[in-house]
Amino acid sequence: MHKEWTADDVLELMRDYQPACVLAAAAELDLFSVLANGSRDAKGAADKLGTDLRATSILLDALTALGFLEKRDRRYVLPAATARVLTPASSTSVLPMVRHQANCIRRWDQLARVVQTGRPTERQPSIRGETDDEAAFIGAMNVVTGPVAPGIVEELGPPVFSHLLDVGGASGTWTIAFLRARPEANGTLFDLPHVIPMAERRISEAGMRDRVKLVAGDFLADPLPPGADLAWVSAIAHQNSREENRRLFSSVADALNDGGHILIRDVLMDDSRTLPPAGALFAINMLVATEAGGTFTFDELREDLEAAGFTEATVLRRDEGMNSIIRANKPSKT
Repeated sequence: MHKEWTADDVLELMRDYQPACVLAAAAELDLFSVLANGSRDAKGAADKLGTDLRATSILLDALTALGFLEKRDRRYVLPAATARVLTPASSTSVLPMVRHQANCIRRWDQLARVVQTGRPTERQPSIRGETDDEAAFIGAMNVVTGPVAPGIVEELGPPVFSHLLDVGGASGTWTIAFLRARPEANGTLFDLPHVIPMAERRISEAGMRDRVKLVAGDFLADPLPPGADLAWVSAIAHQNSREENRRLFSSVADALNDGGHILIRDVLMDDSRTLPPAGALFAINMLVATEAGGTFTFDELREDLEAAGFTEATVLRRDEGMNSIIRANKPSKT
């Protein structure tokens, strides 16, 4: 059902980018960390950050107006509630996701040109540089999945398996959740070489380093490690074209033991491609960021799984966001 838009609604929507950009700038500058050990005036903050005084003053005032900071006698104070979610030392920090969303903003503002040309935007590193941007992306995935992964694994049964293959497993959030649910099982995490140290650090902190084999590679170019009876493909299908997904699913099938299963976690669209709304917007994210990625329907994913040799694809979980889950089976040889 369409919305009855008013002029005020439209203009308010168009201004929504402004607070996000203010927060993004503060996150990229690591401004909140500068205030974490005590209040500072604008000059003290600018000196510590190495930034322009006038610009820093304006940013600090905007952050105060938005409620992220307090201002007392020309000094800026970081409230405890802000520190809990926006400083890197906090266990509840969402700072990596804020920085990742800042990178998304730089791509989204070129949407009209992307639609005109059919080409994704050129990558524009933040002031922190490409290495930090990649770390923010990996950290962002843990921010959004860490709180929900144990519950989703429990909801799934958890699946019975002895060896998990986590394809594109990032820093190990889902590997940890699955192996905690199956203390007798082991796993292999496969991801790009620069991601593996991040995975090793988090898996070691979880006390599971002896249960997880870490393998570096590109899942669209390199064979996947064999021997698993469950493959977890989380938030990957949307990065690919359907042809790339067929190649990926075929590689997973080759790696799985006969009778094994694949679980795919991703956005799942209805046939109209307009529901869920978050999925329709996420397709835009893939449009500006990838060559051919997008969001898919169950029928499309089922067809691609069947082309790779899987059978009995079924939806185990439907979600308005990224947490829909499909299962399919690799037939046993008779």
